[in-house]
Amino acid sequence: MANEEENKEEHVDPNVEFTPVGSKQEAIFLEGPHSRWKEFTFLLDVMSEFIRGFRKLHFVGPCVTVFGSARFKETHPYYQFAREIGKEIVKLGFTVMTGGGPGIMEAANRGAKEEGGRSIGCNIVLPKEQKPNPYLDLWVDIDYFFLRKLLLTKYSYAFVVMPGGYGTLDEFFEAITMIQTGKFQKFPVVLFGKSFHEKLYNHLQNLVIEQTIGPEDINLFLFTDSVEDAIKHIAKYGIDNFGLKKKKRIIKPMGILGESSPEKKDIPSTIAS
Repeated sequence: MANEEENKEEHVDPNVEFTPVGSKQEAIFLEGPHSRWKEFTFLLDVMSEFIRGFRKLHFVGPCVTVFGSARFKETHPYYQFAREIGKEIVKLGFTVMTGGGPGIMEAANRGAKEEGGRSIGCNIVLPKEQKPNPYLDLWVDIDYFFLRKLLLTKYSYAFVVMPGGYGTLDEFFEAITMIQTGKFQKFPVVLFGKSFHEKLYNHLQNLVIEQTIGPEDINLFLFTDSVEDAIKHIAKYGIDNFGLKKKKRIIKPMGILGESSPEKKDIPSTIAS
């Protein structure tokens, strides 16, 4: 029993705080009604972050976003799976986007860089700073969690959900909820790691039995342990369904707007610059 407890803790650094803690402004705003002026200035601040994020990421090309725990070390099997997935994603022509932090995020970004693809991070600013991992071509620091979630979604044509904690599951359930309700176009979502997610998947099957979701809703994502199957799923439903084609794009960022110029590469695109 002692060995089991040790194994559970071996990938957790007690000196690093991974619990998401929003900015003071966000926490204060969510306390309830404030003066008209405070709420107006808060909206201006949020709008400025939206604009900065949009301009910074406008030229990154179609992305596949990889979610997962920040706690896994380089020696962990899931780190290696995420690294392999990052490599395979860029072979399809996509940019790899993550939350920009350590663990699974670092692994996916690392795989993308090693394969010569684009590697992007949307980093959250925490009281105990989460520094961007060293495998990013470009990143944007965001103060508000809800805004960061939007940016991670806006530029993505697929999600890969690796083993993780509350934040990872939040992204997973939000994605399939938005697809289920028609707020998102149906794009591929991969839930990776059968042994890790076994009880979660069983619970979702129970929701079908209890009729709180429909039988078709369990098929809104691919549940797999196979990198090959995950990539085939993304290629079929992320490229073919959206009619993406590889082509050269003339990138003309405007520095005055805070836009960045990523390295020019052949990327799949249906978006005009």
